[in-house]
Amino acid sequence: MSLQKDSWLPLNNGLKIPVSGFGLYQIPVEDSTKLTYEALKAGYRHIDSAQAYQNEEEGAKGISQFLKENSDIKRSDIFFTTKIKNGEHGYEESKKSIEKSLAKVSPYIDYIDLFLVHSPISSKEQRLGTWKALQEAVESGKVKSIGVSNFGTPHLDELYAWEGLKNKPVVNQLELHPWLPRKDLQAYGKKYDYLLEAYSPLTQAKKLDDPELVSIAKKHNVTPAQILLRWSYDQGFIPLAKTVNVDRIKENFNVLDNVPKLSDEDYKILDKDSYEVLTWDPTKHVDQ
Repeated sequence: MSLQKDSWLPLNNGLKIPVSGFGLYQIPVEDSTKLTYEALKAGYRHIDSAQAYQNEEEGAKGISQFLKENSDIKRSDIFFTTKIKNGEHGYEESKKSIEKSLAKVSPYIDYIDLFLVHSPISSKEQRLGTWKALQEAVESGKVKSIGVSNFGTPHLDELYAWEGLKNKPVVNQLELHPWLPRKDLQAYGKKYDYLLEAYSPLTQAKKLDDPELVSIAKKHNVTPAQILLRWSYDQGFIPLAKTVNVDRIKENFNVLDNVPKLSDEDYKILDKDSYEVLTWDPTKHVDQ
Protein backbone atom coordinates (compact mmCIF):
# COMPACT_ATOMS: atom_id res chain seq x y z
CA MET A 1 0.00 0.00 0.00
CA SER A 2 1.08 3.57 -0.60
CA LEU A 3 1.53 5.25 2.76
CA GLN A 4 0.06 8.66 3.42
CA LYS A 5 0.76 10.70 6.56
CA ASP A 6 -2.78 9.94 7.77
CA SER A 7 -2.73 6.22 6.86
CA TRP A 8 -3.90 3.61 9.34
CA LEU A 9 -2.29 0.15 9.33
CA PRO A 10 -4.17 -3.11 10.05
CA LEU A 11 -3.40 -4.86 13.34
CA ASN A 12 -3.55 -8.63 13.76
CA ASN A 13 -6.79 -8.37 15.79
CA GLY A 14 -8.79 -6.70 13.03
CA LEU A 15 -8.38 -3.15 14.36
CA LYS A 16 -6.14 -0.40 12.93
CA ILE A 17 -3.40 1.96 14.12
CA PRO A 18 -2.21 5.29 12.65
CA VAL A 19 1.15 5.00 10.93
CA SER A 20 2.39 8.31 12.38
CA GLY A 21 2.75 8.60 16.16
CA PHE A 22 3.51 11.48 18.51
CA GLY A 23 5.43 10.39 21.62
CA LEU A 24 5.13 11.95 25.06
CA TYR A 25 8.37 10.45 26.39
CA GLN A 26 10.41 13.03 28.34
CA ILE A 27 7.82 15.75 27.68
CA PRO A 28 7.30 17.66 30.93
CA VAL A 29 3.95 17.02 32.58
CA GLU A 30 3.07 20.72 32.46
CA ASP A 31 3.57 20.77 28.66
CA SER A 32 1.95 17.44 27.78
CA THR A 33 -1.64 18.61 27.34
CA LYS A 34 -0.65 21.54 25.12
CA LEU A 35 1.73 19.49 22.98
CA THR A 36 -0.79 16.65 22.60
CA TYR A 37 -3.32 19.23 21.42
CA GLU A 38 -0.78 20.79 19.02
CA ALA A 39 0.14 17.37 17.62
CA LEU A 40 -3.52 16.58 16.94
CA LYS A 41 -3.97 20.03 15.41
CA ALA A 42 -1.02 19.32 13.08
CA GLY A 43 -2.70 16.09 11.94
CA TYR A 44 -1.39 13.37 14.24
CA ARG A 45 -4.03 10.89 15.37
CA HIS A 46 -1.77 8.67 17.46
CA ILE A 47 -0.54 9.69 20.94
CA ASP A 48 1.91 7.48 22.84
CA SER A 49 2.17 7.82 26.63
CA ALA A 50 3.14 5.53 29.53
CA GLN A 51 2.69 5.26 33.27
CA ALA A 52 6.42 5.89 33.65
CA TYR A 53 6.15 9.18 31.72
CA GLN A 54 3.65 10.48 34.31
CA ASN A 55 1.60 12.24 31.63
CA GLU A 56 -1.21 9.80 30.76
CA GLU A 57 -3.84 12.12 32.22
CA GLU A 58 -2.41 15.17 30.47
CA GLY A 59 -2.30 13.35 27.11
CA ALA A 60 -5.93 12.28 27.50
CA LYS A 61 -6.86 15.83 28.47
CA GLY A 62 -5.24 17.14 25.28
CA ILE A 63 -7.28 14.65 23.24
CA SER A 64 -10.48 15.72 24.99
CA GLN A 65 -9.76 19.39 24.40
CA PHE A 66 -9.12 18.77 20.70
CA LEU A 67 -12.30 16.72 20.28
CA LYS A 68 -14.42 19.40 21.95
CA GLU A 69 -13.10 22.00 19.50
CA ASN A 70 -13.45 19.75 16.41
CA SER A 71 -16.91 18.24 16.35
CA ASP A 72 -16.28 16.56 12.98
CA ILE A 73 -13.62 14.33 14.57
CA LYS A 74 -14.72 11.37 16.72
CA ARG A 75 -12.98 9.66 19.62
CA SER A 76 -12.52 6.61 17.37
CA ASP A 77 -10.44 8.79 15.01
CA ILE A 78 -7.72 9.15 17.68
CA PHE A 79 -5.48 6.38 19.02
CA PHE A 80 -4.10 6.53 22.58
CA THR A 81 -1.41 4.23 23.97
CA THR A 82 -0.05 3.71 27.47
CA LYS A 83 2.20 1.13 29.14
CA ILE A 84 2.39 -0.86 32.38
CA LYS A 85 5.55 0.24 34.15
CA ASN A 86 8.22 -1.97 35.67
CA GLY A 87 7.47 -2.96 39.25
CA GLU A 88 3.77 -3.49 38.53
CA HIS A 89 4.03 -6.85 36.78
CA GLY A 90 2.14 -9.95 37.90
CA TYR A 91 -1.59 -10.63 37.66
CA GLU A 92 -2.87 -8.80 40.74
CA GLU A 93 -0.41 -5.90 40.49
CA SER A 94 -1.15 -5.39 36.82
CA LYS A 95 -4.92 -5.48 37.37
CA LYS A 96 -4.51 -2.59 39.84
CA SER A 97 -2.06 -0.84 37.50
CA ILE A 98 -4.47 -1.00 34.55
CA GLU A 99 -7.32 0.35 36.68
CA LYS A 100 -5.12 3.25 37.84
CA SER A 101 -4.43 4.26 34.25
CA LEU A 102 -8.09 3.94 33.29
CA ALA A 103 -9.07 6.10 36.26
CA LYS A 104 -6.58 8.80 35.21
CA VAL A 105 -7.83 9.04 31.64
CA SER A 106 -11.54 8.32 32.16
CA PRO A 107 -12.56 11.96 32.83
CA TYR A 108 -11.35 12.70 29.27
CA ILE A 109 -11.51 9.54 27.13
CA ASP A 110 -13.65 6.45 27.69
CA TYR A 111 -11.18 3.73 26.68
CA ILE A 112 -7.50 3.08 25.95
CA ASP A 113 -6.68 1.98 22.41
CA LEU A 114 -3.43 0.17 23.18
CA PHE A 115 -1.90 -1.00 26.46
CA LEU A 116 1.68 -2.28 26.35
CA VAL A 117 3.95 -4.06 28.80
CA HIS A 118 6.71 -1.43 29.01
CA SER A 119 9.51 -3.97 29.33
CA PRO A 120 10.15 -7.64 30.15
CA ILE A 121 12.11 -6.76 33.30
CA SER A 122 10.50 -9.10 35.86
CA SER A 123 10.05 -12.88 35.79
CA LYS A 124 8.26 -15.33 33.50
CA GLU A 125 5.46 -15.82 36.04
CA GLN A 126 5.00 -12.07 36.44
CA ARG A 127 5.09 -11.36 32.70
CA LEU A 128 2.45 -13.99 31.97
CA GLY A 129 0.35 -12.76 34.90
CA THR A 130 0.50 -9.26 33.45
CA TRP A 131 -0.63 -10.58 30.08
CA LYS A 132 -3.56 -12.37 31.72
CA ALA A 133 -4.62 -9.06 33.33
CA LEU A 134 -4.32 -7.25 29.99
CA GLN A 135 -6.41 -9.90 28.25
CA GLU A 136 -9.13 -9.38 30.84
CA ALA A 137 -8.97 -5.63 30.23
CA VAL A 138 -9.65 -6.29 26.54
CA GLU A 139 -12.61 -8.51 27.48
CA SER A 140 -14.01 -5.63 29.56
CA GLY A 141 -13.95 -3.32 26.52
CA LYS A 142 -11.95 -0.65 28.37
CA VAL A 143 -8.80 -1.55 26.41
CA LYS A 144 -9.01 -2.29 22.68
CA SER A 145 -5.60 -3.83 21.89
CA ILE A 146 -2.56 -5.05 23.82
CA GLY A 147 1.10 -5.39 22.96
CA VAL A 148 4.64 -5.39 24.27
CA SER A 149 7.60 -3.05 24.36
CA ASN A 150 11.30 -3.88 24.57
CA PHE A 151 10.60 -7.62 24.33
CA GLY A 152 13.44 -9.73 22.96
CA THR A 153 13.06 -13.02 21.13
CA PRO A 154 13.11 -15.20 24.32
CA HIS A 155 10.32 -13.11 25.90
CA LEU A 156 8.22 -13.37 22.75
CA ASP A 157 8.76 -17.12 22.44
CA GLU A 158 7.73 -17.49 26.07
CA LEU A 159 4.49 -15.58 25.52
CA TYR A 160 3.54 -17.34 22.30
CA ALA A 161 4.17 -20.75 23.91
CA TRP A 162 1.89 -19.92 26.88
CA GLU A 163 -1.26 -22.02 26.95
CA GLY A 164 -3.24 -19.06 28.33
CA LEU A 165 -2.56 -16.85 25.29
CA LYS A 166 -5.84 -15.57 23.80
CA ASN A 167 -4.87 -12.10 22.57
CA LYS A 168 -1.64 -11.92 20.60
CA PRO A 169 0.51 -8.79 20.88
CA VAL A 170 -0.38 -6.37 18.09
CA VAL A 171 2.93 -4.48 18.33
CA ASN A 172 6.40 -4.61 19.82
CA GLN A 173 7.65 -1.08 20.55
CA LEU A 174 11.44 -0.81 20.39
CA GLU A 175 14.32 1.60 19.97
CA LEU A 176 14.77 1.46 16.19
CA HIS A 177 16.94 3.55 13.85
CA PRO A 178 19.75 2.88 11.34
CA TRP A 179 22.27 2.28 14.15
CA LEU A 180 19.92 -0.23 15.81
CA PRO A 181 17.77 -1.93 13.14
CA ARG A 182 17.17 -5.10 15.21
CA LYS A 183 16.94 -7.48 12.25
CA ASP A 184 16.07 -10.40 14.54
CA LEU A 185 13.00 -8.65 15.92
CA GLN A 186 12.00 -7.50 12.46
CA ALA A 187 12.01 -11.17 11.44
CA TYR A 188 9.95 -12.02 14.53
CA GLY A 189 7.44 -9.36 13.54
CA LYS A 190 6.85 -11.22 10.29
CA LYS A 191 6.85 -14.60 12.05
CA TYR A 192 4.31 -13.60 14.69
CA ASP A 193 2.39 -11.02 12.63
CA TYR A 194 2.92 -7.96 14.81
CA LEU A 195 3.93 -4.43 13.82
CA LEU A 196 7.05 -2.69 15.07
CA GLU A 197 6.80 0.75 16.62
CA ALA A 198 10.00 2.78 16.63
CA TYR A 199 10.73 4.86 19.71
CA SER A 200 13.63 7.31 19.61
CA PRO A 201 13.51 7.14 15.78
CA LEU A 202 15.34 10.48 15.78
CA THR A 203 18.10 8.97 17.99
CA GLN A 204 17.24 11.56 20.67
CA ALA A 205 19.22 13.94 18.42
CA LYS A 206 22.44 12.00 19.18
CA LYS A 207 23.10 11.16 15.52
CA LEU A 208 21.60 14.15 13.72
CA ASP A 209 25.08 15.47 12.93
CA ASP A 210 26.33 12.16 11.52
CA PRO A 211 28.18 13.17 8.31
CA GLU A 212 26.62 10.45 6.12
CA LEU A 213 23.12 11.23 7.38
CA VAL A 214 23.70 14.95 6.84
CA SER A 215 24.86 14.32 3.26
CA ILE A 216 21.70 12.36 2.43
CA ALA A 217 19.56 15.11 3.96
CA LYS A 218 21.34 17.76 1.87
CA LYS A 219 20.83 15.69 -1.27
CA HIS A 220 17.07 15.61 -0.67
CA ASN A 221 16.95 19.19 0.65
CA VAL A 222 15.39 18.11 3.95
CA THR A 223 16.59 17.76 7.56
CA PRO A 224 18.46 14.75 9.00
CA ALA A 225 15.45 14.16 11.29
CA GLN A 226 13.15 13.90 8.27
CA ILE A 227 15.49 11.36 6.66
CA LEU A 228 15.42 9.23 9.82
CA LEU A 229 11.62 9.29 9.88
CA ARG A 230 11.45 8.41 6.18
CA TRP A 231 13.84 5.52 6.84
CA SER A 232 11.55 4.29 9.61
CA TYR A 233 8.43 4.45 7.43
CA ASP A 234 10.27 2.68 4.61
CA GLN A 235 11.10 -0.22 6.96
CA GLY A 236 7.40 -0.64 7.74
CA PHE A 237 7.79 0.77 11.27
CA ILE A 238 5.43 3.12 13.07
CA PRO A 239 7.74 5.93 14.20
CA LEU A 240 6.92 7.79 17.41
CA ALA A 241 8.40 11.22 16.87
CA LYS A 242 8.81 13.42 19.93
CA THR A 243 9.53 17.13 20.03
CA VAL A 244 8.61 20.10 22.21
CA ASN A 245 8.91 22.44 19.20
CA VAL A 246 5.50 23.12 17.61
CA ASP A 247 7.00 23.88 14.17
CA ARG A 248 8.88 20.58 14.22
CA ILE A 249 5.67 18.73 15.10
CA LYS A 250 4.27 19.81 11.71
CA GLU A 251 7.57 19.13 9.95
CA ASN A 252 7.74 15.60 11.36
CA PHE A 253 4.11 14.81 10.56
CA ASN A 254 4.51 15.90 6.92
CA VAL A 255 7.47 13.63 6.14
CA LEU A 256 5.44 11.20 4.03
CA ASP A 257 4.28 14.15 1.91
CA ASN A 258 7.57 16.00 1.66
CA VAL A 259 10.34 13.40 1.71
CA PRO A 260 10.55 10.86 -1.15
CA LYS A 261 11.19 7.19 -0.56
CA LEU A 262 14.92 6.76 -0.06
CA SER A 263 17.03 5.35 -2.87
CA ASP A 264 19.01 2.10 -2.85
CA GLU A 265 22.16 4.21 -2.58
CA ASP A 266 20.73 5.98 0.50
CA TYR A 267 19.92 2.62 2.05
CA LYS A 268 23.42 1.30 1.49
CA ILE A 269 24.78 4.32 3.35
CA LEU A 270 22.25 3.97 6.17
CA ASP A 271 22.70 0.19 6.50
CA LYS A 272 25.01 0.44 9.48
CA ASP A 273 24.81 -3.27 10.38
CA SER A 274 25.40 -2.20 13.98
CA TYR A 275 23.86 -2.65 17.40
CA GLU A 276 24.26 0.75 18.99
CA VAL A 277 21.80 1.30 21.84
CA LEU A 278 21.23 4.98 22.58
CA THR A 279 18.64 4.57 25.37
CA TRP A 280 18.32 1.27 27.27
CA ASP A 281 18.02 -2.35 26.16
CA PRO A 282 15.59 -4.51 28.14
CA THR A 283 15.38 -6.90 25.15
CA LYS A 284 18.50 -8.52 26.63
CA HIS A 285 16.89 -9.05 30.07
CA VAL A 286 17.53 -12.50 31.56
CA ASP A 287 15.56 -13.59 34.63
CA GLN A 288 17.71 -13.92 37.73
